[in-house]
Amino acid sequence: MRRSIRRNTTMRKTEGLFIAFFIIIFFLGFSVGKIFYGTQKVETIVKEVPVYIPSDSSSYNSTTIYLLAVDQDGKGVAIPLYVEVRPGTGKVLADIDNLLFWVDTQHSIQLARDLAANITGRNAKTFDVIYTIRSNASIVGGPSAGAAFTIATIAALRNITLDNSVLITGTINPDGRIGEVGGIYEKAEAAKNIGTKLLLVPQGKGTEIKLIPEEKCIRKPGFIFCETTYKKKKINISEKVGIEVREVETIYDAINYFFGE
Repeated sequence: MRRSIRRNTTMRKTEGLFIAFFIIIFFLGFSVGKIFYGTQKVETIVKEVPVYIPSDSSSYNSTTIYLLAVDQDGKGVAIPLYVEVRPGTGKVLADIDNLLFWVDTQHSIQLARDLAANITGRNAKTFDVIYTIRSNASIVGGPSAGAAFTIATIAALRNITLDNSVLITGTINPDGRIGEVGGIYEKAEAAKNIGTKLLLVPQGKGTEIKLIPEEKCIRKPGFIFCETTYKKKKINISEKVGIEVREVETIYDAINYFFGE
């Protein structure tokens, strides 16, 4: 019995020595590590990334204008274009669906933004423009909406709300001249259908030449021989469609009708 008690006492002493030994080793290692790593210099590299933050990110102007176009079936359509201008760094953004000739349209948008900035005396690098078009039909775009893009951008920069009483169709050139487009007759019909009172068109496009088919048939024994010929007919679009149409040479002429200047 005494031997058993002595063994237990010895084992407890041995365990106590081991625990004390590990505690001493732990604190020695911690102290050495602190001394060693405490002498190391840690260099932090801070890289500055330029980020543009507008003075008032909620400040923006917007307006809507109808673009006149021709769809894949040759019918005139009026599609709303939403233009938003906000403080920025000169970006031009477009969210456009179902539009053909997209490259030409991109070029027109850039020209419209630059020309609108010049006309309003704004620095194009101080704002961003977002153009949004939603259409269920495939629209033949190209540069034909350039003049309308320009007018809408000017209105947005000036915070002016446009209505559809006056619309315009035509390309836009860097000097402000409005170039020729096709499908004026179909576009005039589309404009009338949405209540437009005045349609501005490029010089020389107030009238249109239509080819009118005429068929002549000759009866002979056993068969009928028919021949179709086409004759040119000059159509006054204003009289034919029932909407006022005026020709404008430059975007500055158009501004007078839209903004009364």
